[in-house]
Amino acid sequence: MNYTTEKQEKYTLIQIQEEKLNAYIAPELKSMFVSLNAEGVDSFILDMSQVRYTDSSGLSAILVANRLCNELKGVLVLVGITEHVMKLITISQLEKILHILPTVPEAIDLVLMTSLERDLMTEE
Repeated sequence: MNYTTEKQEKYTLIQIQEEKLNAYIAPELKSMFVSLNAEGVDSFILDMSQVRYTDSSGLSAILVANRLCNELKGVLVLVGITEHVMKLITISQLEKILHILPTVPEAIDLVLMTSLERDLMTEE
């Protein structure tokens, strides 16, 4: 799988550099999410702007990341979703549980706000 990762203090940005997120790529993506989560990463921004197609395996990998983030009170944000991928997300009714934003800067804002809210809640 071709991808880049950019680790920051509050999140890790993962840019998938593949046109297809399918059964060949999804296991490696899941494994990466689990490994990063085990290292303490609680929020991911997944840039899917180059992904033109996904199947149920790809959606499964995304749902694994979402669950891992939720367990640590973090957030998964998808950005750059193409029309075809969005159709599959909508058909699967996953737009109700996934955070989907158009750009990375908007996703960063959401991650930082979520982190701030979590910190404020633990202080109370």
